[in-house]
Amino acid sequence: MGQAATIQAVVLYAAAALAEIAGCFAFWSWLRLGQPVWWTVPGVASLCAFAWLLTRVDAEFAGRAYAAYGGVYIAASLLWLWAVEGVRPDRWDAAGSLLCLAGAAVILAGPRGG
Repeated sequence: MGQAATIQAVVLYAAAALAEIAGCFAFWSWLRLGQPVWWTVPGVASLCAFAWLLTRVDAEFAGRAYAAYGGVYIAASLLWLWAVEGVRPDRWDAAGSLLCLAGAAVILAGPRGG
């Protein structure tokens, strides 16, 4: 994967993660925080945007695109924890997130042989 494609994948993964987390948080807010059921409407729209964004990643196989996305999702979830929920991730969260991002990088940038 070239540098431009890698940058595009990272941007798409970040946008997909934001959309997925926001969509899931809308349902969390309804079911766990007592928000009105209409919170699920933008939640569903956000989850649809997540699915669409993930298909825009230039990957030969869906499974590989999803696997690499997992690392980005974990890091984004911890940023959400801090920015939206007001809980600062601890050193174990940071270490785990970096480990997952390293795994995502290996999946994205690893040489492919046939």
